[in-house]
Amino acid sequence: MDVLRRPRFDRGRGRRALEAAAVAAATLAVSTVVAAALESGAGVADASSVYLLAVVVMASRYGLWPAVATSLLSVLVYDLLFTAPRFALAVADPQEWLSLLLFLVVAVVIARLAALQADRAADATRRADEARALFGVSRSLATAASVQVAAQDIVQRLQVGAGMDSVWIALGNNPASERLLAGAVAGRSRPPAAVYWTLHRGAQDAADQWVRTHAGRQPGREADASRAEVAPGSDTGDMFRLGIEAEDQRLGSLWAVRGHQQGVPGPDETRLLSLAADQVALALRREQLALEATKAEVARRSDTLKSALLDSVSHGFRTPLATIRALAGQLLDEETAPSAEATRETAGAIDDEAARLSDVVRNVLDLSRIEGNALRAELEVHELAELVRGAVRREKAIVEPKRVEVDLPDELPPVMVDAIFLDQALMNVLENAAAYAGPGAAIRVTASVADDGFVDLLVEDGGPGVPDEDLDRLFEKFYRRPTVRSARAGLGIGLSVARGLVEAIGGQLSAERSGLGGLAIRFRLPRARLTERSIDSHEEPTPVGVAQGEAGPPRHPSSA
Repeated sequence: MDVLRRPRFDRGRGRRALEAAAVAAATLAVSTVVAAALESGAGVADASSVYLLAVVVMASRYGLWPAVATSLLSVLVYDLLFTAPRFALAVADPQEWLSLLLFLVVAVVIARLAALQADRAADATRRADEARALFGVSRSLATAASVQVAAQDIVQRLQVGAGMDSVWIALGNNPASERLLAGAVAGRSRPPAAVYWTLHRGAQDAADQWVRTHAGRQPGREADASRAEVAPGSDTGDMFRLGIEAEDQRLGSLWAVRGHQQGVPGPDETRLLSLAADQVALALRREQLALEATKAEVARRSDTLKSALLDSVSHGFRTPLATIRALAGQLLDEETAPSAEATRETAGAIDDEAARLSDVVRNVLDLSRIEGNALRAELEVHELAELVRGAVRREKAIVEPKRVEVDLPDELPPVMVDAIFLDQALMNVLENAAAYAGPGAAIRVTASVADDGFVDLLVEDGGPGVPDEDLDRLFEKFYRRPTVRSARAGLGIGLSVARGLVEAIGGQLSAERSGLGGLAIRFRLPRARLTERSIDSHEEPTPVGVAQGEAGPPRHPSSA
């Protein structure tokens, strides 16, 4: 394992040194011409300060030491060309020595100040670029739907900001098993590399170090290497790896490739890559925690739903079963000799409880099929008045006909519904009204034609009603009104099943305040459109847009 700090030879530095030498020669030549013009043409006694311009240029562009070298060359050139004796390095006048020394000191000080200012400006520019790159990474992670979506934008930003030939992100607990998330080879195995450089984070204030890592031969990697798509530049450049870790958990790696001549990333580039890797690690960890929290919440709600279902079903089963057993026990009691009338009443009560038990089973089955999208409605044209009156007659054991006022206008248009679905939904609503409206409360069923292609059917009761904030909750599974107690209270799924059945036929079911003072359930049923040929020829009306003889699964949820 080798620690790499800087390369032995940097071609970029050599080119920059040659450029600095050329610029220094050019600025000294220009300064010499200007000084000669000032002393010979303008009568300036000492024009040595002109050379300070060359020093400032070199300090601003190339730093302190090139500027110091330019200062020394300036002293030598001015001494050689402008002080007596000319074209010799000797100085006849001691005053000239003092001037040259003062000029050198001033030049070095100016070079130092100018170089310091240039370094600060360059550092500020680098910091600004780094801040923009990190802000872009943070923004991508914050606005994207997931880390995988943001990863491609992140690697592009890092490739430009860190001066890399290629950058990619891989996930896995070790480099050998990582799968690439984003980059030039996203979705495939990591490009094979026997040797790469790993960033070792310094403890506390210690500097980070790039360490040469030998991966060695790994089982199966030779086969992967023949199939993997190698990232651009990985065959001609150095590969660098930064671990993506959060809370001492290894999540993956940030990989980068750059040319051999560029050497190891500098402090600024290393800091940018390191901070970006930390942000990605935190985002990945947040996703993991969010996923775990979601799974825990789903499990909790599932357990709550199962508990509620078991409690409700057990209560719904226990009450009618207990009644049936008690009534049957009376009939089987040899010590009592019930009359024929009492026997008929007991048998009728047993039949009512058995029907109630059947309703419980039906609603549970219907709810499961509604949530499983197993409903298939067969839409046909029906007269709404016939469907409503039939449902009221079938519910006479629970809803006394004399307490239900049915007011349906004769001019109601036909509706396009599934008769069985609508009948069951309407019976559930009537049962709910009878259970919660209270004894003696009126129940009214009315209908009207809406302007948007629907027919509204309204079931109202004169009971205590429901607060406005709880109206939408009436259709939640296992919800029961807490302020009302009824001996016939069911599982709390009747209205939920009714809404599912109505929506299956293309309608809507909602709750609102009743004009009678209690609760109103509004059915919005699709109006039937009849073809002109059927109307003119007095044939059986044919609904528009409904396929005839279409095969499919059972349409009634409880018939399967």
